[in-house]
Amino acid sequence: MFLWGLGLPEGQAECNDVYGLDEELLAMVPQPVLAVLFLYPLTTESEAERVKQDSVDKEYNKKVYFTKQTVGNACGTVGLLHAIGNVTSEIKLPDVSGAVILTKFFKPKTVYFSEVSSYVSLEKFIIGREDSFLDRFYKATADMNPTERALFLEKDTEMESAHSVAATAGDTVASDNVDTHFICFSCVDGELYELDGRRARPVSHGPSSPETLLQDAAKVIKGIIQKNPNSMNFNVIAISRNPGAAH
Repeated sequence: MFLWGLGLPEGQAECNDVYGLDEELLAMVPQPVLAVLFLYPLTTESEAERVKQDSVDKEYNKKVYFTKQTVGNACGTVGLLHAIGNVTSEIKLPDVSGAVILTKFFKPKTVYFSEVSSYVSLEKFIIGREDSFLDRFYKATADMNPTERALFLEKDTEMESAHSVAATAGDTVASDNVDTHFICFSCVDGELYELDGRRARPVSHGPSSPETLLQDAAKVIKGIIQKNPNSMNFNVIAISRNPGAAH
């Protein structure tokens, strides 16, 4: 998995497909859910809604970790950074003593969340020096504003290397012609936030909790889907913390 290559221990969290938004199907998703990723098609309707919401200047909780997206076709990566960046107190990003070599078979849904169709092997990929990439990234960008974080990511060679390794490992060639987009839903201080690097700021969707994050995000997602009745290209992924993980 792409996150493992950036230093997230396998035992800390896992990605799970959400097969439907009905209560019975949501109940199948392992708890606790740390974040929800949502893939949706870019349509005239969805773009009009984005412009409308961005026109309203609302303050948001500065505890929310948010970065703009300035790199093309990187919405999945930005979504993952949002997902982990808002739960660093819930998972352990280890300090790694010396370089670590990762050999892992996995089936990513994306490369920068572009489609990959087969199992790939990320062999002899160095993921750590004195600490993990994610740990270093969040510490380095903690006091930056969203635009500064985006520029930092844009210049980061380690992330670029991880992307290149993953991109050359699959059988499917990543395309620049992307008409879908990933966003993240996180709960911060009892509030549900929609995090989209293409937006001006995080979007609040009202009260939430770690226990109801998945259900609360599902309600918002249902609304987005209803506004795009002619589209079928939707996907929901929950990032869950493993029950036995130390935090």
